[in-house]
Amino acid sequence: MNREADEMVNAATKAQTAIAAYVNAYEEIEREIAGQTKEQLRWKATPASWSVTEVFAHLVDHSIVVSFRIREILAGSAVRLPAFDQDAWVTGQKSNEEDVAHIAAAAHSLVAYNARLLARLTDEEWAGAGVNAKGDKVAIAEIIPAFVAHVERHLGQIRRIKEQAADRKDVV
Repeated sequence: MNREADEMVNAATKAQTAIAAYVNAYEEIEREIAGQTKEQLRWKATPASWSVTEVFAHLVDHSIVVSFRIREILAGSAVRLPAFDQDAWVTGQKSNEEDVAHIAAAAHSLVAYNARLLARLTDEEWAGAGVNAKGDKVAIAEIIPAFVAHVERHLGQIRRIKEQAADRKDVV
């Protein structure tokens, strides 16, 4: 194989790996929260902190924003990619009142829809970039792994919340 062919195979493999990680991003969270009561999932260490339910809802919000960012890049938009006030979104939509089963359903729908889109992209489209709210250039090929890493960081947060709740005798 020549160098150009090697690069094409490598880019396709990276894209497939990124899509697979993206599709599976929520699975560990769902395993972590399985068997938890509604009260456990909604428990907050302080009024200003997030519950497990709110963390999960935030990740779906992030999926919505990522979906929009990808589409803006593919559309060739010159507009800066949007940021969002995560705390205001979680509070404003009363995330802690939502059932985690509905949050999970939304997560899976968004990820499946985006994964099908990502699978259709050419190498050139994967390399397509926009400018984020901070002014940094960011490519679709970077957005997807960054999203997966974001989910993994919040998995740690969910584990910490569960540990804090377990230390409390009044959370059943």
